[in-house]
Amino acid sequence: MIQRIQTLYVFFAALLTGLLLKLDFAELASNGEWFVFNARGIFSDQEMKFNGIPVLGFIVLITLLHFVVIFLYKKRIRQIRFLVFVIVLLLGLTGVLVYFLYSGFDKPQVVFKVPMIFPLLAVVLDYLAIRAIGKDEVLVRSMDRIR
Repeated sequence: MIQRIQTLYVFFAALLTGLLLKLDFAELASNGEWFVFNARGIFSDQEMKFNGIPVLGFIVLITLLHFVVIFLYKKRIRQIRFLVFVIVLLLGLTGVLVYFLYSGFDKPQVVFKVPMIFPLLAVVLDYLAIRAIGKDEVLVRSMDRIR
């Protein structure tokens, strides 16, 4: 059902990942030059240093999968499988973000911003949703046994 607590967990996780599309992840300085890192890439005064299409693709895919999970409420086992896959993607997104920050610069000074922890918060919310879905599945199976 859509009004269950796991739906709220998944919705807030989708909201957090959707916010990543608009917010900056970090600012970094290298060789006396300042860069801003967001979902579109790494920029220095409107000049693109690195293209962020892989990051953008990860974020869009994860957000869409969260919304797909919300509407799979009649298939609880499939919801759990999708959420496990989303958790793996979120951890991969965190790795890609860190890789992009440190790969093309020599000893950059990085200032992380709050949106950098959004994927990890979404992992926690997805885990809580998996637990709640599992409880629902146990309840439904126990009701089938009584009949």
